[in-house]
Amino acid sequence: MDTSAVVTPPYVAGPLHLTPFRGLMLAPSRIGDPSSARAFARPYTSVASRLSRWQARGQMHHDPEPALYLHEYTAGGMTIRGLVGLLDLSHRATRIEDAAVLPHEGIHPAQADDLADRMAEMALNPAPILLVHRAAPAIREILDRLRGGRPDHSFTDRADQHHRVWALRDAEQLAVIQEAVAGTRTLIADGHHRYAAYLRLQQRRPGSAADLGLAMLVDHDDTPLFLGAIHRVLSGVRLEDVARAAETIGAHFVPARPEEAVAALGPSTLVITDGEGWANLRLDVPQDRATVEVLHDLVVPALPRGPRSITHHHSAEDALGLASPDTAVAVLLPAPDVDLVLRIVASGRLLPEKATSFQPKPSLGVLIRSLRDG
Repeated sequence: MDTSAVVTPPYVAGPLHLTPFRGLMLAPSRIGDPSSARAFARPYTSVASRLSRWQARGQMHHDPEPALYLHEYTAGGMTIRGLVGLLDLSHRATRIEDAAVLPHEGIHPAQADDLADRMAEMALNPAPILLVHRAAPAIREILDRLRGGRPDHSFTDRADQHHRVWALRDAEQLAVIQEAVAGTRTLIADGHHRYAAYLRLQQRRPGSAADLGLAMLVDHDDTPLFLGAIHRVLSGVRLEDVARAAETIGAHFVPARPEEAVAALGPSTLVITDGEGWANLRLDVPQDRATVEVLHDLVVPALPRGPRSITHHHSAEDALGLASPDTAVAVLLPAPDVDLVLRIVASGRLLPEKATSFQPKPSLGVLIRSLRDG
């Protein structure tokens, strides 16, 4: 994509509000199944009729009464719990200080438009965006008590994720939760383009069901998502080009054996390789900046050539597999710290595209929201 097209999505203003809704849930045999994900792809207009057929066949459950949902899922040995409801999108913040939802990456407007069109055609929010926050003790107490009871749904899906879901409908408990979340600020962990699509759809249809968007609030102090790095491959760049860039900006380019280079990876030290030669790039990273910012703001502009393209890779193995002498270098990055990311976005800055990888994400189909429910 053309990175010049990246823009900052608008801010949702506080106080944050999470509204109960009637959850849609696919049958466990369909959750985590790639064919179910494809069912939400083009043509969008057939999705509603497909879901109606699934419901008639008992392959989808639609709750009769609205609720907030506690969704607990376990994947790869990690257990995450989140509170799922409808985020009020109807008020915008003009100042970062008034924002309740903080994006940390820019978005491509065309992609957000496409997603908004899809949601409108399907009349669905297919999956919640993931928001990280620090829950008040009152919220944690209510959810702990809720977890002590029998879940409304408990199953293992086709992707081997185990899910437990509790519906919360008690009026007093809902009131306590709403009061507690009102003053919280959240960080978007996953779903920046869906968030932007929510806002675009709301602008098109103010005063409608589009005033609300499906979201999961994950308490970082209870079951934090794992925050990993996303590595880079710089096409058209040679190892010596990075060495020259380092000299230009006053960084230290230190050749090393592969195992030494990888062992040195840290908050201010990158690993650079073309698959044959290896080095560490030691940077001066200010306390209020992430290493990935310094890479994109200082190192890349100082290169004497390229990059023709920058690709992003969640695993170091994938990035290293694309490194090649004279044609591409892999750059292994450290994972940023959540508190640092929060400080960066609270100051009004965004991280470069694909700077973070929050994991694990829940399988599609556990909680869906129909816009037809209002």
